[in-house]
Amino acid sequence: MRTVVAAIVASLLGAPLAAQDDLPQAQRGLRADAWQIGPVIGSRNYSVGMPLSPIQGPQGWHFDFPYAVVEAGHVHYLTFNHGPLTGKRKIVLRYRIDARPGVRFVSQEHPHLPATLSLYFQRRGDNWKAKGRFEAYRWYSPNENLVSLAPGEHKLELDLDDRWISVWGHTAATNPAGFKGAIDEADRVGFVFGSREGRGHGVYATGPARFTVLSFETL
Repeated sequence: MRTVVAAIVASLLGAPLAAQDDLPQAQRGLRADAWQIGPVIGSRNYSVGMPLSPIQGPQGWHFDFPYAVVEAGHVHYLTFNHGPLTGKRKIVLRYRIDARPGVRFVSQEHPHLPATLSLYFQRRGDNWKAKGRFEAYRWYSPNENLVSLAPGEHKLELDLDDRWISVWGHTAATNPAGFKGAIDEADRVGFVFGSREGRGHGVYATGPARFTVLSFETL
């Protein structure tokens, strides 16, 4: 199934699908094999139907959305081991989505809501239960900085002193110690797909579609 999907998207986009180690790094940031498609919690990868890492290409690294029905899979988290964000001012993602006209993006948990992209970082040692102090171990873009998924080239930029939200919607203003701890002990950094009711709860497409990261920077 994965080979068929890749062939369809390659035909649509005219882009190579195999990793090419001799290509210059077009985007600033890490190579595709440093990123993980997940999250992987215990032995389970929540990005059903997806490879563990994206694919290096000539303009950046990319992955193909699962498509047609939710049972085909869905993509949740794209992260890499960044380390502490202390001293950084912002996170900037530049990306492109290629898809045929009419292809839509669907939130797998809340299909009645627009499918969104959110920036993300996670504190080292998270147990993924979001209880007690662990509620402030994962931080996401606030509602006003969520981006609906659509074809084209886009830029998503968020200052680290903005109103990031934790798992249950707290902010740096309501939990300053938790936010600072997550900044100083950040581990995985990246972006997630979902909706405003579940930032990283997964998205799929209704037809062939490709997401290409042109650059990812912490400045």
